[in-house]
Parts: sequence; C-alpha cells; structure tokens
Amino acid sequence: MTIPLVVGVDGSEASLDAVHWAADEAVRHGVPLHLLHAAAGDREASDVIGGASERARQGAPTVPLSSEVLHEEAASALVEKGRNAFALVLGSKGLGDLAGMLLGSVSLAVAAHADCPVVVVRGGVEHRDSRFGNIVVGVEDGEGSGTALQFAFREAHVRRCRLVAVHAWSATIGSPAPAGLSGFALQAVRRPPAQVLAEALRDPAERHPDVPVRRVVVEGPARRALLESASSADLLVVGARRRHGHIGLQLGLVNHALLHHAPCPIAVVPQI
Repeated sequence: MTIPLVVGVDGSEASLDAVHWAADEAVRHGVPLHLLHAAAGDREASDVIGGASERARQGAPTVPLSSEVLHEEAASALVEKGRNAFALVLGSKGLGDLAGMLLGSVSLAVAAHADCPVVVVRGGVEHRDSRFGNIVVGVEDGEGSGTALQFAFREAHVRRCRLVAVHAWSATIGSPAPAGLSGFALQAVRRPPAQVLAEALRDPAERHPDVPVRRVVVEGPARRALLESASSADLLVVGARRRHGHIGLQLGLVNHALLHHAPCPIAVVPQI
C-alpha cells in the first residue's frame, strides 16, 4: 500500500490552503491524501474534516482521500503519523495561534521533530500555485543536504521545472590567512565554494538528467541568500540535521528563520 501524504487540518484558512497545496502534490506524485484533525475535546471535528475534504476534492477529485480525528495534542499526533507518511503538510498558522505570530506553534514543533519531510505552506497564491517554475534548495558543505537534494530533484522532476541550488558561505572569522587574501580567495585556498556545490549536486543530478539546474554561490549569510532566491520560487527546500543523542531535529537558526519568513512553501527534509 502506498504511504499517504498527510495534511494537518484545524479549520483555519491557512490549513485549507495547505489542503489545496497537498491535493496538487498528491496528484503529481500519485499518492493518497490523508486529512488529520487532532485536538483535545473538539466538538466541531466533523465540520473541520468536512470542509477540508471538500477543498481536497475540488483540487484533486480522483486522488484517494481518507480522514481521521484524534483527540490528542496536535503536534504529537502529527509527528507520530509522520512515521509512515510520504510527507506532512501544514498551514503556516492555526486557529489557536496568537495574532501577529509569523508561524504557528504546531507547525514549528512538527518541523522540529518529524521523521519525514514537513512542508509548511506559506506565501501568496502565486507561490502556492506554482507559477514561477523554480524550486530552490539550500546546499551545505558536508552531508547535511543529501536527503534535501534528493527531495528537491524529485520535486523538480515531477513538476518539470528548474532547480536553483544555492550554496552560501563565509570565511571563518579569526582564522589565520596569508596577508592580502580576500574572503573569497581565502576560501578558495581551502576548498572552493563552487567545488562544494558541484560535489553535492553530482549524484542527484546524474539520477535526474532531465532537471535543469542553476548553481548559485553566494558569499554571505545563508538566510539572506535563500530568502532572496525564494522570492521567485514555488518551493524552498532545506535539510535538517539530527541531534546526536536526542529525539527529533535540530532546526538551527537558519531553518528557524526560514520557517518564519519564507515567501513561499518551505520543505524541511530530515537527514537520513
């Protein structure tokens, strides 16, 4: 049996936007859609599920659809459901979140602990409806971006769009360097940033030769580089490293900021 794409719903407009996005995603990947409403003692669960189901059927009438109501804390229920899910899809804010919050508490908690990719649906309709034809993926030095790159290439493949791979770097402050070397020259002496990006892209690009890739190397903060690139993207993809000896993920400052400020849907993909 194909594992489903799971959407957390609570009756808010943001969660209905997430259902709409997830319905399109289920069509692209040919997977079932499962709606999950989790809340302690909620008497309006049937209305919430009913409204979400109607939105899903409008966007994807042929996708197998199921639903579930759990009377427990939402973040924990979603994380548990994510152990056997294609991905978890959430709105950027829920009904219970305080006015002025940039990101809902449930979405942040799930992104920090889920075992599967978590997509937080953000941005205006032009970003949510995939009108730009670009997917942006952040590429780190080392192995932290491997699973995120696989996810991003797969998304670009099914969407038949371009992948923009962004690697941001900064020379280490206080590190010894020959006199007169600029930050870029210093980094090039050690390991050129373009080489870091090329090595990270080699294997996934070979598996998806049909995906056009634009490579972007930026000297500066990763947060700024990714937010600028995502301004004309349908999806932003970032990796998340597991904390050694702890359950869940270490989002880090960059991912935390991106979840709050991304101008488009953002996928947090845990490192395997």
